[in-house]
Amino acid sequence: MSRFFYGDSDSDSASSDEDVLSDEEIEQSEEEESSEDEEVETSEEESSDDEAGGAKRFIKNMSESEESEDEEVVKVVKSAKNKRLEELESTIKLIENAQKINDWAVISTEFDKLNRQIVKVLQSGPVPRIYVKTVADLEDFVNETVTKQKSSNKKMNASNAKGFNAIKQKIKKNNKDYATQVEKYRANKDSYLDEEEEEVKKPTPAAPRLTKLERVEAPAASLGDDDGFATVGRGGKTLQYTPESILKHLRVIFESRGKKNTDRLEQIKTMEKLLEVAQTPYQRIRVYLTLISTRIDLTNTPSAPYMAVEQWKAAEQEYATLLSVLESNRDYVVSEGAEEWEDDEKQPTITAGETLYIPGSIVSYVERLDDELTKSLQHIDPHTAEYIERLSDEKQLYTNLVRTQIYAEGLTKLEKADGIQGSLNRVVMRRLEHIYFKPSQVITILEDGTSKALPSELESSITPRGNANDAEALVQTLSNYLFKNSDGIPRARAMLSQIYFLALHDQYFRSRDLMLMSHLSENIANFDVTTQILFNRTLVQIGLCAFRAGLIYEAQNTLSEICGSGRQKELLAQGIILQRYSTVSPEQERLERQRQLPFHMHINLELLECIYLTSSMFLEVPLMAQTSSSPEMKRRVISKTFRRMLDYNERQVFTGPAENTRDGVIMSAKFLAAGDWKKAAEMLNSIKIWELMPQPEKVKEMLSQQIQEEGLRTYLFTYAPFYDSLSISTLSSMFELPEKKIAAIISRMISHEELAAALDQVNDAIVFRKGVELSRLQSQIVTLADKSMNLLEANEKTLEQRTQGMANAFQRDQGAGARGGRGQGRGGQPRGGPRLPGGQQRRPGGQQFGGGALGGAIKA
Repeated sequence: MSRFFYGDSDSDSASSDEDVLSDEEIEQSEEEESSEDEEVETSEEESSDDEAGGAKRFIKNMSESEESEDEEVVKVVKSAKNKRLEELESTIKLIENAQKINDWAVISTEFDKLNRQIVKVLQSGPVPRIYVKTVADLEDFVNETVTKQKSSNKKMNASNAKGFNAIKQKIKKNNKDYATQVEKYRANKDSYLDEEEEEVKKPTPAAPRLTKLERVEAPAASLGDDDGFATVGRGGKTLQYTPESILKHLRVIFESRGKKNTDRLEQIKTMEKLLEVAQTPYQRIRVYLTLISTRIDLTNTPSAPYMAVEQWKAAEQEYATLLSVLESNRDYVVSEGAEEWEDDEKQPTITAGETLYIPGSIVSYVERLDDELTKSLQHIDPHTAEYIERLSDEKQLYTNLVRTQIYAEGLTKLEKADGIQGSLNRVVMRRLEHIYFKPSQVITILEDGTSKALPSELESSITPRGNANDAEALVQTLSNYLFKNSDGIPRARAMLSQIYFLALHDQYFRSRDLMLMSHLSENIANFDVTTQILFNRTLVQIGLCAFRAGLIYEAQNTLSEICGSGRQKELLAQGIILQRYSTVSPEQERLERQRQLPFHMHINLELLECIYLTSSMFLEVPLMAQTSSSPEMKRRVISKTFRRMLDYNERQVFTGPAENTRDGVIMSAKFLAAGDWKKAAEMLNSIKIWELMPQPEKVKEMLSQQIQEEGLRTYLFTYAPFYDSLSISTLSSMFELPEKKIAAIISRMISHEELAAALDQVNDAIVFRKGVELSRLQSQIVTLADKSMNLLEANEKTLEQRTQGMANAFQRDQGAGARGGRGQGRGGQPRGGPRLPGGQQRRPGGQQFGGGALGGAIKA
C-alpha cells in the first residue's frame, strides 16, 4: 500500500474522532449559545529533505512514513471552555495594563466585558481564581485612588471620571457575590493561584458518556406539567421550587429589578409557581408583594403608557387575595418602616402574641392600581363600549379601597406602626375622590355593592355600614375625618370635595359659605397643580348651582374667572389647547396630558359656556340700554367675552339662523335688546343643551321669568327719558308680570340709583325725574376723572409688580376708596383672584362709576 492510501486511512480515523468531539462541543454550544463548536489547529513539521520537494514524501516506503508520522503531525484541540478561559485572561490583561496608566474608561469597558464572560465560564465550572484575584485587586486599586484624590485634590478628565465612578459603584456590589473567595485570596495572595494549579493536576473521574438521545431527554420525574419540558437555570440544572427555596428565588427577582434585559414575564411565571408551593402565610405574603410589584414594573416602558388590562386585573385579584391573607393572619403586618429579613436559608418564626412586621406598603399598591386605572381611562376613546367596560372595574377597586381603609384602621391601634395615620389619610382621600363628583343615587348603589362584597366580620370605625345609604353623610364623614387628622393639601382637597358635592346637589348657600370660610381663594396659588384644578372645578360647580337656583348675578360673577379667560379646557384639565406660537416644551405637554381627568369626570364645556353667556346676557343687555344715554357709563363692561361675540355678530352683513348654542344666546340677546322679550324667550328655550341639566322644564321656566324681568328693566332704561309718568298696569300687560312684581323691580332699581324716578303708590304709576343735561365742560371733567382713575390703577399694578405683591395694604384701600368702589377692577370684577359673591356687593346697576364726589355735586 502506498503512502498516499495510508495517509488517507489515517485521516479517516482522525475525522471519526473529530465527529465524537464535535458532538460534545455541540452540547456545550447549545448551553452557551456559541456559534463555534470546535477549533482544530494542525501544525506540520517537515524534515529538511521534504523542504527540497514536497512530492518526495509520497515516494517513501511505508516504514519510513510510520516512523515520522508522530513527528510530522501534531494536532491541538481547544474546547469551548478553554477558549473562554483564554478570552477571560486576555480581558484581565487589558485591565491590568489600563491600571498602570490609570485609564479608567478602558477599565470600565473591560470590566463590563469581563462580567459578561464570567457568566458563560460559570456555566461549565467553578469561579476561576484569576478572576477572583483580578476583582479583589481592582477593588483595592479603587480604594487607593479614592484616598489619593482626597489628599491631592486633583480632578480627572471627563471620560476618566465617568469610568471611575462607574467602577466605584459596581465593584463593591460585584464582589459581594464572591466575598468568600476574595477573603481567601487576601489571606494568602502568594500561593492562591498555585493551589488552583494543584487542583487542576488532580485526576478527575471521567463522567459516563451519554448518547445524544439521553442528553436531550429530561428525567420523567422533573418534567412537571409543561409538556415534557423542565425549567433549567445556570449550569443546565433543573430548577426546583420548594418551600425552602422561596426566599432565595424572591431575592434573585428582587435584585434584578431595574436592570436591563430582565424578562419580567418569566419572573411572573416563576412567582406563580412559587405560590403553588407556598405553605406559610409569611411565604404567601412575600410572594404576593413581589408579584404585584413585578406586574406594575411591566408598565415602566415608553411603549406601554398604562398597565395592560389583563395584568391590571391579575394584580387586582392578587391584591385582594393578599388582603384576605393579612385579614385572616393578624400576627403578620405589612408596614413601610419594617426591617427586611436577611437570612434566606431559614424563615422567621413567631410565638403566640408576637407580631411580625414585613416591609412593604399596602396603601401604595392600591394607589398605583387606582392610578393605572385612571391612565387607561385617559387613553381609551370615551365614546366606545371599551371605555364603559373598563369603567366597570372601578367597582372592584373601590371595594379594595374600603378594605384597605379598614385594614389601616386596625394598624393605627398598634404601637410600632409608625406613619399609619398618614397612610390611612391617603386611603380615605382616595375613597373620597371616587365619590365626590357622583350623584347621590350612584354613590348609594356603589356603597350597597361594596357592603355586600365585604366580609361580614370587617367593620369600619370611620364609616359604619349603617351610614352607607346616606351619600351626603358619607361625604361629610370622610371630609371631616381628613379635616381633623390631616393638614396642608389633603385638608384642602377634602374641603373642596365636600363643597363640590354640596354644589352638585343644589345646596348653593352651604357650598358658598364653606368656600368663603375656607379662605382657599386667597392662597390657592400656593398649592400643587392638581389641587388648583380641583379648586377650579369646585368654583365652576358653585356657579352652575347658582344658575340652577335662579341667582344670575352670583352665577355670572363666579363663572367669569374661569369662562372669561377662554382657557376652560386647560383650567379644568379636560383638554389641551395647542396654540401656534406656544412655548410649551414636550415635557410640559406630557405632564399636562397626565393631569387630564377621565371623561366620566368632565364638566360639559358647551353647557358651561351657554350658562355663562346666558348669565352675561341678562346683565349686559339692561346695562347697555342704561349706558346708551349716559356718557359717563360707556366704559362699564361686565363680560368682555359676551360683548366681543355680540359685536362680531352685529358686524356681519348677513345674519342667518342660529346654528349652535352660542348663536342661539346671541340672537336671544338681540331680541331682548330690541324689546321683543317673547321671541327672546322662545329662542333661548329652543336651545337643546338645556336637556342635559336636571329638571330641564324647571330651568326653562326660570329662564322665561328672567327674560321677562330683564326685558322690563331694559324697556325702562331705554324709554325713561321720553316719559314723565308711566302706569304700572300698562307695564303689567306688556310683560305679563304681576303688578306687585313690577312694583318690586322698580323699587329695587330706584334704591340702587339705577332709575331716576319715584313710585306713586296712590295712582300705581311711576313718575320720572328729568336729570340735568351735562354741558361740554362738565362732560370733559367726567372724562378727566375717568382717565385719572385708570392712571391710578396702572400705578398700583406697577407698584405691586415691583414690590412683588407686598405693596402697602393701606395704599390699596385708599385707592379703592377714592374710586368710590370696593377695590373693583375693570369690568366690575373683584381684583386679587377669584371671589365668590358674599352678599355685600351691590347689583350691577349700582356699581358703575358715578363721577366720584365731583360727579355727585354736578348731578345734584
